[in-house]
Amino acid sequence: MTQTSGEVRRRRVFYIPGYDPIPPRRYRELYRKEGAKQGEISGFSLSLSPKSGARFGWSVDSLIDATETHSEIDVLVWSDIVQSSMDVGIFQTYLILIRTAWIYISTGALGALMKLRRGPVLAALYPVAILLVQLLVAIGLGAVLFSVLGLMSNTALFQLGAGLASVALAYGVLRWFKKQDGKFFAYYLMHDYGYSARWRGAEPPELLARLESFQADIAEALLQDWDEVLVVGHSSGAHLGVSVLANLIRAGQVPEAGPKLAFLSLGQVVPMVSYLPDAKVLRRDLAYLSARDELFWLDVTAPGDPCSFALCDPVKVSGVAPQNQRWPLVISAAFTQSLSPELRATLKHRFFRLHFQYLCAFDQPLGYDYFQITAGPQRLSDRFADQAPTPSRIDTPANKYTEMAL
Repeated sequence: MTQTSGEVRRRRVFYIPGYDPIPPRRYRELYRKEGAKQGEISGFSLSLSPKSGARFGWSVDSLIDATETHSEIDVLVWSDIVQSSMDVGIFQTYLILIRTAWIYISTGALGALMKLRRGPVLAALYPVAILLVQLLVAIGLGAVLFSVLGLMSNTALFQLGAGLASVALAYGVLRWFKKQDGKFFAYYLMHDYGYSARWRGAEPPELLARLESFQADIAEALLQDWDEVLVVGHSSGAHLGVSVLANLIRAGQVPEAGPKLAFLSLGQVVPMVSYLPDAKVLRRDLAYLSARDELFWLDVTAPGDPCSFALCDPVKVSGVAPQNQRWPLVISAAFTQSLSPELRATLKHRFFRLHFQYLCAFDQPLGYDYFQITAGPQRLSDRFADQAPTPSRIDTPANKYTEMAL
């Protein structure tokens, strides 16, 4: 039977990644490596082992504060959908760039987002700038080659050959840049921002069935013998988690006598979607979930993460907060305090790595600790029961689109 006390002996965790084409095993290795670091720093032990079942995941046995806790962590996979959306050529990527820029500019979403946080908007403009620079470099080198070859002969046939050679060089340069995207992340980020923009904020059709599958997995866990069922949504996974949990509660799939349900959103980028005109379902789900007492919702961001809408209440800034709003509790991971100057120096300008810091060890930990939250003896609601929201949170609505689905 599920315990009535606040102590957690058995926990089920569902992790929803962001827009990430890499297979889910990376998250297990990240958890193993960073969990060991955090254990050494904070004085607890974690032991990982394989987990049975159809879903990819792992089991964690911990000894924290003299209490043994068993957690099973599942990664709710949609990396195959991400991979499919990224499986396009160079020319198509530039068309996505044009389409995405047009949608955000023409709808006024870009200007509204700039009123919230410039950091994530500049992060969104980064792939646009890098891809345009790459295009200009390729065209420039092609033009130089054409000029050089043009000096050799002015016959029509030779000029045609020079033109073809120049085009081939420009294309080769673009292909080289794409192969180096592990350093630039321009193609990856362009596809990330372009994925939601393509549907103007509406749910991508190929993702709907997967979200229903996620909902079914969580609903099944809520009927089992766990003390807590914790859903973690990181980056784009945060707004997916909002819709999954809103549908779960609407369907009456949270039993009163079952495990405690909790939601942890990390490094959320909700406004990048909710500020688009057709994000009516997401806005409805944000408003609905924010007023429910079936769960506890904690939102963690940090101003040091330039890829998230740090300290923005995703419900309020989207302009859909109901009068009886309860959630989320918005707090800061406070990188400037929870990370030492030495560690911050090693992470400086590593924007993508900083966006994953929520899943990593802190060498000067404060209240937020991913590993104690996911594997420790306290429920999320108990751990943060007396936590006040960050006083510097942003809750002013700047969204011009507030219409919600019925």
